[in-house]
Amino acid sequence: MHISNDRYFRERRRHDLALRMIRHQARTCTIKSCTGLTDDRIRRLCKAYALQTQSPPVRRRGKSPRRIGFFTRNAQLLFESACLTSIFCTFGLLRPNFRTADEETWLEIGTLFCDAFETHRQLIEPGEITFEHAWFLLQQLNEGQDLKLTRCRQCQGQYLSEAMTPVACPTCRLKRSPTRPELPTALRLAGNLTLANIAHRQSAQRCYTRLVTNTLT
Repeated sequence: MHISNDRYFRERRRHDLALRMIRHQARTCTIKSCTGLTDDRIRRLCKAYALQTQSPPVRRRGKSPRRIGFFTRNAQLLFESACLTSIFCTFGLLRPNFRTADEETWLEIGTLFCDAFETHRQLIEPGEITFEHAWFLLQQLNEGQDLKLTRCRQCQGQYLSEAMTPVACPTCRLKRSPTRPELPTALRLAGNLTLANIAHRQSAQRCYTRLVTNTLT
């Protein structure tokens, strides 16, 4: 009986997580990697969800995002990416053994990732980073090959840059700009946060708490 209960609750978690990711317009391959559900079951869940809601989610087709230059394309995306990275760190999603996780850990990662993405959307709305782009960013950060955190020598903050073609610090670049673009409050706060110790979870939690407090007050 205990085994049956565990199996039921695990299946329920997989089902609930899949529906949650469907609402964020996640691709089938992304849902499958976190839940372990088959393609056919995910499609049936999408159809059932579309019948029960007045505004069914858009089903994205084609390949998942694969261009790291998206996150360093302009200052706003650099700020958004830095803010999202700090949230990933706060939720404990930066893990070196990301690819070799077991089924239970993948469910945990998927749930925490949804929490992190929804928090990011509450702070930065509207944002340019979609659910699929955020998932790609998390993969790149955990692999640590093409995207890296770079320390600015002037402001001592950290920001995302490509490993092969590093870019200048977006905060310092905006300060030097004669006509500064007006950014959302959350983006300005994210750029001003000192993310030098972002790899340490306690420091990231303090930064994130200050970010949320300053944004909501």
